[in-house]
Amino acid sequence: MQIRLLEIAQQELDEAVTYYNSEQAGLGADFLVEFLNSLERIKAYPQAWKPFTKNTRRSQLRRFPYGIVYQLLENEILIVAISHLHREPGHWQDRLTM
Repeated sequence: MQIRLLEIAQQELDEAVTYYNSEQAGLGADFLVEFLNSLERIKAYPQAWKPFTKNTRRSQLRRFPYGIVYQLLENEILIVAISHLHREPGHWQDRLTM
């Protein structure tokens, strides 16, 4: 199953990487590696996380306070948001397709 990021989710990822790099050299790269590892877990076990709605779930990054909000669609996993867990909860809900 393919993984696709909404453009706004890609922007959130880029902003998080930039922020962590500004806090400490290399920390943004660590964040990106953790994000990619989480994507691999989602791809391997897409239904492992508790659903918010019928097709929407959130996987939490292990080292950083972020969640990957995604939807299981017919032929792909759609990444809806890369969401900081302590800021603006639910800000991504208007992006849901189902």
